[in-house]
Amino acid sequence: MQVQVVLPGVTRTEIFERSSSSLAQVPPSMVMEVEDLVDAALRGFDQGELVTIPSPQDSSEWQALTQARLQLAPDLSHNQPAARYS
Repeated sequence: MQVQVVLPGVTRTEIFERSSSSLAQVPPSMVMEVEDLVDAALRGFDQGELVTIPSPQDSSEWQALTQARLQLAPDLSHNQPAARYS
């Protein structure tokens, strides 16, 4: 079994037509077409990605964030507040 999470940015869907929101205020360079999103998601799935973020050109930014989060994890829970709060 393979699982994938897709984290799209602004995507042109009918939700904008059905709601009071509008894409008119969003720069066109920030709006992805659904077909492009789906194609990227499927390619990510085929490549075995657990998380697919279609927009960033450089995946190292996501990898750096993931690594930073993993490094922080052991320090997120202690029985006392940090000394800076004493």
